[in-house]
Amino acid sequence: MVWIAVDAMGGDAAPGPIVDGAIAATRHFDLGVLLVGPAARLESELHRHPDLDRDRVRLVDADSVVEMTEAPSAALRRKPNASIKVAAECAARGDAAGLFSAGHTGASVMAAYAAFGLVRGVDRPALAATIPTRRGPAILLDVGASVECRPAHLHQFAVMGSIYARVGLGVEAPRIGLLSIGEEATKGNELTREAHRLLQASMPSFIGNVEARDVYTGIADVIVADGFTGNVALKVSEGRVPEGSVHAIECTRDL
Repeated sequence: MVWIAVDAMGGDAAPGPIVDGAIAATRHFDLGVLLVGPAARLESELHRHPDLDRDRVRLVDADSVVEMTEAPSAALRRKPNASIKVAAECAARGDAAGLFSAGHTGASVMAAYAAFGLVRGVDRPALAATIPTRRGPAILLDVGASVECRPAHLHQFAVMGSIYARVGLGVEAPRIGLLSIGEEATKGNELTREAHRLLQASMPSFIGNVEARDVYTGIADVIVADGFTGNVALKVSEGRVPEGSVHAIECTRDL
């Protein structure tokens, strides 16, 4: 049985809805959940579910939470027992196979980075989002973890996104596109022009630049951007497509 560490204090109106969702997952899938947060408070939430299978639910005590208004790095330093930090450490120790949080994105990234580190050869973490297209789901990254990037970082994002698409989406040979303001290699700023050169020289599956209007056509399986541009694209998408169609995926060790 797979165990997932759940930041039970992360998200709007937590911990109630988070606990409800976690317990629902144990009923529909062959998994167990480590609910991380103030143990006494979580125990009271479990009392609302008298039919739950206690063999699939464990409580891990964490006495603080990173609030959405807090700067993540400072908050994690002040709160060494924050729920997201403890949850990430559970996964890093092997007590859980995965980590879930609906809370502070920046704190999630930093807690995962502190717990897991980075893959060899990767300089920056990235956040990926699965996006719907006319030809099936695709990956857009980075959507906010690394706002200021160098061309080499975009190249690394392309490699990681390609691996994610193969493993997570089952795409045998993912097509990689670079989000820019025109299809031509000369279009864009210095960052995208140099990233285009790197990708073209090293990745046979690179199809070139992708304009924003083509993101949802399915022209590419992986679309690469710096965190600032990718986050703007994601937020525009969230405002235009039906709610729930775009799901942000927090990337830890693999991304």
